[in-house]
Amino acid sequence: MTTEPSPHAMKPATAAKKLGVHLPATPEEFRAGGITREHLAELQQNPPEWLTELRRNGPHPRPVVAGRLGISISGLARGGVEEALTTEQINALRQDPPPWLVAERETHAKVVAEEERLRAAAAARTDEPG
Repeated sequence: MTTEPSPHAMKPATAAKKLGVHLPATPEEFRAGGITREHLAELQQNPPEWLTELRRNGPHPRPVVAGRLGISISGLARGGVEEALTTEQINALRQDPPPWLVAERETHAKVVAEEERLRAAAAARTDEPG
């Protein structure tokens, strides 16, 4: 018998996203029911061993993988990375980057630089006397 999450609880997928972990790698009891905001806060403040281990070694969800590789999530897809990766796999890619990763890092750096340029230009416009 499964219990319905309360209106004040979030789905396990949402909680996993907030914790930065790959949902299928979490324990069954985490995936089984709704996570209250209080429980989520407790997990963030005092992570159990399984959470610490997942954050350290993975498998990591795609946003974490992309961030650690310095590329976008779309760049992962273009590179053919569709599954969660472990820290060991991420480190191997970082140590010996394949051509797609080098290209995606360059693309991501250009996008970030352009976004920063646009933010600076917008800030300069708002600082001008009207």
